[in-house]
Amino acid sequence: MTEFSAGQVSTARLVLTREQILAFRRRTNELDERLPPGPGSLRRAAWCGLQDSMPRAALLSVHARVAGVGPSAWEDPALVQLWGPRFSVFVVPARDHAVFSLGLLPDDVKGRRRAEDLAARLAAAVGGDRVRYDVAARRAGIHPAFKVRYTSATGTVLIRWEGARQPVVRAVPPPEGEPDAARRELLRRYLHVYGPAAAASFAAWSGISARSCAAAFTALGAALTPVRTPLGDAWILAEDEAAVRAAPGAAAPARLLPSGDAYFLLQGADRELLVPGTARRGALWTPRVWPGALVVGGEVAGTWRRAGPVVKVQTWRALTGAERDAVAAEAESLPLPGLSRRITVSWDE
Repeated sequence: MTEFSAGQVSTARLVLTREQILAFRRRTNELDERLPPGPGSLRRAAWCGLQDSMPRAALLSVHARVAGVGPSAWEDPALVQLWGPRFSVFVVPARDHAVFSLGLLPDDVKGRRRAEDLAARLAAAVGGDRVRYDVAARRAGIHPAFKVRYTSATGTVLIRWEGARQPVVRAVPPPEGEPDAARRELLRRYLHVYGPAAAASFAAWSGISARSCAAAFTALGAALTPVRTPLGDAWILAEDEAAVRAAPGAAAPARLLPSGDAYFLLQGADRELLVPGTARRGALWTPRVWPGALVVGGEVAGTWRRAGPVVKVQTWRALTGAERDAVAAEAESLPLPGLSRRITVSWDE
């Protein structure tokens, strides 16, 4: 088809159905079939980052994508933790951490200098130590302490957060690369995992200014293909067009995706495609802490939460016996540490 840059208006857009889009997203999220164990698979699972703002969320997201995952997989050397998009805690590929830090560095001179100044003060205060977030802020004279998060965009600060206590921070050498190139790569990864998407969706996910997001789209130019979705006009990577057009493969029988998983880390109207019903969207994307998403046969079929060794599942339709068995098997396989009893499922249908 004719190529168009992101700065041009086109009426010759590739028309995509909901089924095509969701099949593509499941495939690029590695949710139809788990990857084999290994550092390469961990990198692919975290290709666009895995939000870790809930205890063990990234671990469970990795488990949904990679076979043979144990309770310590999130600490594998192939992965690191940082404050990523919207200053939320993310687990990202260690070799790509510049993408998720420099790619978020503010464009304006004042914002960039603030981040770099705070990072320099923090590095001087902690040296080679691993220091608790609030202690590091006091040492560096950073007030209020939450401003420590701004240092992450320089790529010189990594964290370790388990959920129960404040994160521990450490200073690292600055990564190689330029912010503009990192931002373009971040956009490419976003479109591969979350696409089709528009600049406004990228801005909502990343926390980058709307102007900077629009500029990143324009910079990719012919690397983008314009599409029309049930929600309106959007873009995909040109290299992903064949995958979007491909016939859907077999969906996994069941997946238990944690709060904030990349498959449903969506905002606004983008949620309508994944979950068409208004009431059901309200049950999945709650005003406070999101539950997990129950995916059965490729469709979100309910929500789940965990209380100790009990996984509480609320379904939106009656499940067959085979579907219930698949959900129970997923629950029993969750790699959660410190449980003295086998995981069981409590059903609310």
